[in-house]
Amino acid sequence: MEIVSRKNERVAHFKKLAASGEYRRECREFLCDGGKLLEEAVKWGADIHEVMAAVELSTELPPSSRVYRVTREVLEAASPMKTPKDLVFSVGMPENRGVPDLRGAVILENIQDPGNVGTILRSAGAFGVGTVALVGECADIWSPKTVRASMGAVFRENVAELTMEELRSLSKITPVYGAALRRDARDIRSVDLKNAAVAVGNEGSGLSKELLALCAGTVIIPMDPKCESLNAAVAASVIMWEIHRADL
Repeated sequence: MEIVSRKNERVAHFKKLAASGEYRRECREFLCDGGKLLEEAVKWGADIHEVMAAVELSTELPPSSRVYRVTREVLEAASPMKTPKDLVFSVGMPENRGVPDLRGAVILENIQDPGNVGTILRSAGAFGVGTVALVGECADIWSPKTVRASMGAVFRENVAELTMEELRSLSKITPVYGAALRRDARDIRSVDLKNAAVAVGNEGSGLSKELLALCAGTVIIPMDPKCESLNAAVAASVIMWEIHRADL
């Protein structure tokens, strides 16, 4: 099939998927850009709905996927990128598998930068983290920027969106430690985190008082005194390495 008009209804659908988190959740569908992400989506069995491509595809798609050949002009209209690659595609959202427990998990509270959330997912995949739990007002896990930063990890990682009450209940089973710049925070290397979870807070304000109240303690990443703190994604990556280094 071919699409030659920027006003085509499928192009309008893709543009709305890129722009609106509410629409994404209503449709249970999200948008991805580029051949590398398409390869990852196929590899991990993602539910690929539609592909718009300005080139011949080299990746074999599931039989249920619909492919549209488009002009470069149409691709630019459909893609969330200012300078899109050769294709853009939509994927069905996976079901939330939930969190049976928090052992070895990283918890993100109010992490608002989609690049940070996507990068944390990428690191989680590299370090064998089973679950990334989102609490509060985190960046949309299904936004194009988050998906792109995850480099395909969004297709294979278990991401659970929890309420504070759900997290509080789970923390009674599995201890949660908060990453926080506090005087009583312990050097993360001195804490046994194998059967625990660690929470990382907002880029500017850190963890909320409500989340800190349910923590078994707080931990800190030791660093040169000249540096006050780390970027949220970098801090989360160091923490995940520390949790899972014995298994790597």
